[in-house]
Amino acid sequence: MVQSIMKRVSVSVTLCLLLTSGLASAAECVVLLHGLARSSTSLNKMQDALEEDGYSTANVDYPSREHEIAELASIAIEDGLATCRAGEDIEKIHFVTHSLGGILVRQYLSTESIDELGRVVMLGPPNQGSSAVDNLDGIPGFDWINGPAGHQLGKGKASVPLALGAVEFELGVIAGNRSIDPITSAVLENPDDGRVSVADTKVEGMDDFVVVKHSHAFMMRMQRPIDLTKKFLRTGSFSGRAD
Repeated sequence: MVQSIMKRVSVSVTLCLLLTSGLASAAECVVLLHGLARSSTSLNKMQDALEEDGYSTANVDYPSREHEIAELASIAIEDGLATCRAGEDIEKIHFVTHSLGGILVRQYLSTESIDELGRVVMLGPPNQGSSAVDNLDGIPGFDWINGPAGHQLGKGKASVPLALGAVEFELGVIAGNRSIDPITSAVLENPDDGRVSVADTKVEGMDDFVVVKHSHAFMMRMQRPIDLTKKFLRTGSFSGRAD
């Protein structure tokens, strides 16, 4: 009788451990930062997936078309940090970013530190700038669509990404190699995602890198990038194996 009871308890504990082993600690928060001319709703699916994994989240809506990168970095990241820190006993703060959002993280950390900083995943970041900006900057409507930050994402003298240098935090980069914009793709080095070439998403100091078969506009809503993001946040590797 006692052995039977102990066996059932052992099985219950094992099942409980299996069910919870993949979940994040409640003490971990993720700041989500959308891209240029987008909104926080573009990261809603990613946010839902991370919350299902046990993270608390701060999906920041910032005015990406109204300011230059340095000011946007301060606005967006401090908003995200404040939201995460309002939670109880937050020990780690991770970042998941799309496009410009990744450059905001690099910009902020070039002058500031985050004591609770965990891991960072960037989806489609123009880490080496984008030649699309240099080629399309003078087209009517560029300013209205992209704002001041748009001019700073090229590969010329005004490039903010190229001025930031190597990263010194734990970073995984996800690049896309499919495009739904043939006009922009025509001025990018192939392969590209319609906004940035695969080669230009890379940055010195990153810990892992992966290419997915998705476009810039939609990669953050697709299941594979979401699964890869969860793996990197958990393990520091897109393979899901801790280094």
